[in-house]
Amino acid sequence: MVGIVIVSHSKQLALGVQELAAQMVQGQVPLAIAAGIADADNPLGTDPMQVQSAIASVFSDDGVLVLMDLGSALMSAEMALEFLPEAQRDKIHLCAAPLVEGAIAAVVAAAAGMNIHQVIAEAQGALIAKASQLGITTDISHDQPASNSQVINPTVTSEKTLTPKPLHPHTPTPLANREIRLTINNRLGLHARPAAQFVGTIARFQAQIWVQNLTTLSPPVRGDSINQVATLGVRQGHQLAISATGVDADAALAALQALIANNFGEADTIPPPPLVENTATPPSPGELSGIAASPGVAIAPIVHYQPTIYTPQQYHVDNAEAEWQRLQTAIQAAKQEVQTLLSQASVQIGDAEAAIFDAHLLFLADPVLLEAVQHRIREQKINAEAAWQAVVDEVASSYRTLEDTYLQERVDDVIDVGQRVLRLLSGTVATVLDLPEPAILVATDLTPSDTVGLDPNKILGICTTSGSSTSHSAIIARTLGIPAVLGMDAQVLQVEDGTIIALDGESGRAWVEPEADILELLETKRQAWQRWQQSAKAQAQQPAITLDGRRVSVFANIGSIADVQAALSNGAEGVGLLRTEFLYLGRTSPPTEEEQLAVYQAIAQVLAQRPLIIRTLDVGGDKPLPYLRPQVAEANPFLGCRGIRFCLNHLDLFKTQLRAILRASIGQNIKIMLPMIATLGEVKAAKAILSQVQEELRQANIPFAEAISLGIMIEVPAAVAIADQLAAEVDFFSIGTNDLSQYVMAGDRTNPQVANLADAMQPAVLRMIQRTVKVAHQAGIWVGLCGELAADPLATPILLGLGLDELSVSPPAIPTIKQSICQLSVTASEAIAITALQQDSVEQVKAIVSS
Repeated sequence: MVGIVIVSHSKQLALGVQELAAQMVQGQVPLAIAAGIADADNPLGTDPMQVQSAIASVFSDDGVLVLMDLGSALMSAEMALEFLPEAQRDKIHLCAAPLVEGAIAAVVAAAAGMNIHQVIAEAQGALIAKASQLGITTDISHDQPASNSQVINPTVTSEKTLTPKPLHPHTPTPLANREIRLTINNRLGLHARPAAQFVGTIARFQAQIWVQNLTTLSPPVRGDSINQVATLGVRQGHQLAISATGVDADAALAALQALIANNFGEADTIPPPPLVENTATPPSPGELSGIAASPGVAIAPIVHYQPTIYTPQQYHVDNAEAEWQRLQTAIQAAKQEVQTLLSQASVQIGDAEAAIFDAHLLFLADPVLLEAVQHRIREQKINAEAAWQAVVDEVASSYRTLEDTYLQERVDDVIDVGQRVLRLLSGTVATVLDLPEPAILVATDLTPSDTVGLDPNKILGICTTSGSSTSHSAIIARTLGIPAVLGMDAQVLQVEDGTIIALDGESGRAWVEPEADILELLETKRQAWQRWQQSAKAQAQQPAITLDGRRVSVFANIGSIADVQAALSNGAEGVGLLRTEFLYLGRTSPPTEEEQLAVYQAIAQVLAQRPLIIRTLDVGGDKPLPYLRPQVAEANPFLGCRGIRFCLNHLDLFKTQLRAILRASIGQNIKIMLPMIATLGEVKAAKAILSQVQEELRQANIPFAEAISLGIMIEVPAAVAIADQLAAEVDFFSIGTNDLSQYVMAGDRTNPQVANLADAMQPAVLRMIQRTVKVAHQAGIWVGLCGELAADPLATPILLGLGLDELSVSPPAIPTIKQSICQLSVTASEAIAITALQQDSVEQVKAIVSS
């Protein structure tokens, strides 16, 4: 008979579910629990050894089904499998079914004599009966809102005049003449990233927008202020009144309605497990308690980190306008730094988490904040630092007074941005944390900017005396895989550098100079954790081969030297896209040939003969650089002088980069890729310049790889239309679906009102990919894809079926994509692709691959 194991953070919960399930079958089914941890003060948690023991107690050749409540319970169950004999592992099945309903359905099915697969099916379908009784008609397996009592689509409910109270003596009362009322449905409400999208949408219109939280009866605030919108305290289910006045008021309201109806692009996902605060007195000397913020075990010496805190002094100024201009200069420099951080974070932690820094950019452009600072400087005749800090303090205080604890924690972002501007006003260089040896970082607090720059190979763990599990720093630490305990007792700050500390990010505890028995237990847990991670990475190190024997190369998109090792450890077989823009960001002048050469050589050496595809400078559009911008402002930069167009207009920059790439190519597997190609003439012009640079190097007796490959990005419809001509000129194609989608669909992917059009799963875009691959293969060249579509497992069968030879994705996505490829056959994928190409809409395409 099939055995059942229940894994839960709460022992009481597990016992209750066990009792309920056992009563359903009068104890006929082997049923065990693994729940809680042996800590009287903090009993919530899961233990892999306890899970292993529970599995062993109900093991049967018929199989064992393991049900888990949330979060680290899954990780504990996966780790427990490591302790089982290899012959038993194949009979253990981890199930994503809901804990209570799944357990009841599973035991009933097992008692009826069903096999393990039938029991799994019954457990996974356990919610169907409840859904039916509640009148839910939507397919609940797709995580979509389904209850007929739930507001699914916000609608316009009224049109009337709204007369809000003035927010500031210098802010005029709005005279709105249009209003809509919408319900916010995304899980965390208007937290930083949705608030940034909200304000960013408003910025596209001339209309004046005012927003009121009707649920809390807050006074209306300006919609173009990131801080005022964020501090409305809007939670899931709250209703907003959004009013507008101006020539494009209707269009602005329609865009906001579309944005909110789409839940700001956020998936309806299960929230992360509540990590438990442990504020009890430490039970033994040397043990410290805090908040479990990022799971994992680390044992290493302590290194204290104390970032410089800028506390400005106020003084009188005679020239207020000069002071205001000085602040404006610092803010522009801060925007450039944050843009650099955003670009690097997109590669390192993914676009979703990197969007934290979108909110930082909007803070720097907040008109309400800037007007308040300008007013202080002019009216009080005080220095920029003092005026800026005073207004930042006011904004931070407004966050602290919110009832919503998640929104309260956004004060860290406000302080982060505020300190950045103060540092730039002082002319100080940013602190760089460069450790000679791996260590555990101890600090009072870490800002999001501090955390995103940490190297997981050097920073093995994080201990801070403030912060929470939902802070942006904690989110970034989890994404980076760095164990963290926050909110720890301040005595940890008194421990000397170099002292050994053991950290358990799952239980929220740390031990200073741990005793031998504690160290042994933690070391065992750490090794089990490492084995689990190594096992996952080991599988990713294998080639991605379909069930019917076709190998597909899986490369990495990277944007810095630091990304290379992460890519390789995740199973990358090479670099399919090196974004060289990082070399040009955060500077006042372009990088020299020698600077570029050193970087390209360093990356190539780490790759050890694996392919390295270097994309030449791709700026313009959404990636402007102050010292490289065109002299004349472009009405639409996405359709302007960007990519290869810019390089051909700035031959000195282009030739410098080509020289550096060619010089780095000696003895390495380096390829050159040209972005934004739209005409045959552009390719021929670039090839002529490349030949010229090669000849110059020959004349100077500087060696380079004579047979270096040259490829192009397929990003615009024109390139697809003349793909046959382009294929005759180059060695490979790489399809950039991010840009190709928006150009094919004529929908700006940064504009929420039309961003849904710029979806690479659109049948029109898929047909562009199909044509590109077909023409390339006829010409005898290979085709890769380096857009976000490549990292979507749902798209993998379509891409395989269309014949892509290589997929290039962000490093964290590599194991998942490799696994997806290994579970598919080319024959079945081709059938899926053919069906997808015949669909009428992107929704129909996604329905095919989701079924």
